[in-house]
Amino acid sequence: MISQLLRPLAFMDQQMEKMMTQSMPRLLSDKVTLLKWVASVIQILGYGATAYGLTPLNIYLFLGGLVGWFLVGYIWNDRAIMLIHVVALGAMIAGLLSQ
Repeated sequence: MISQLLRPLAFMDQQMEKMMTQSMPRLLSDKVTLLKWVASVIQILGYGATAYGLTPLNIYLFLGGLVGWFLVGYIWNDRAIMLIHVVALGAMIAGLLSQ
């Protein structure tokens, strides 16, 4: 009976050991992580450029971040990430064409 109660703890211990023994990828060696961070920084710069009225630089920055995150979604096969960035691209194109 006690062994049944301790079984979940043994499972958790095995999982922790597995996590600790796996090597953590370095930022520069993990290309997807690097792509995520670069795309995020570019997109944040796009927000800043928008705040200071730096057009069309803001559009180019947003486009760079958008493409980067779309690629992350493609690599991960994550349709939600791809969808939101395709919709954002569509909104950007519609906005540009309406001016």
